[in-house]
Amino acid sequence: MKENVFDVLMYLFENYFYNEEEPDPDRDSLESELFEVGFTQKEIRKAFDWLDGLADTRNLPADGVNVGSIRLYTDQEMTKLDRECRGFIMFLEQAGILNGASRELVIDRLMALDAEDIDLDTLKWIILMVLFSQPGQEEAYAWMENLVFDSPAQFLH
Repeated sequence: MKENVFDVLMYLFENYFYNEEEPDPDRDSLESELFEVGFTQKEIRKAFDWLDGLADTRNLPADGVNVGSIRLYTDQEMTKLDRECRGFIMFLEQAGILNGASRELVIDRLMALDAEDIDLDTLKWIILMVLFSQPGQEEAYAWMENLVFDSPAQFLH
């Protein structure tokens, strides 16, 4: 049996969002399929809530965060995101892959997961999902996709 929201998100991303050959099923069909493959109703509902939260951000203005600002993490964020994850987020921002707004969206979606702490592989996948969902982020998504799939320590499902 699958054990958390991230597993449901990965299943959806790998089988529907990332795979352009599949037709877009309706929500009820997706929920039925997820239940059939072993996810619980609770985790399915939480995953759809997570995706709804991501969808709500699609058209937010990107100028809400000052360019060149320094991100101070809350205690809760520091507990969930270790130094390696925070450093990776800063690296992506300095490399121009994430801007201030996309960084905040990534952190928001990470904090919305039911995990007590986040590892680097989970962080990379969440960044990929966030960039995939945002208009105008195609180049950043392509860079991140190469990083995730060409990484020697690939996260497999």
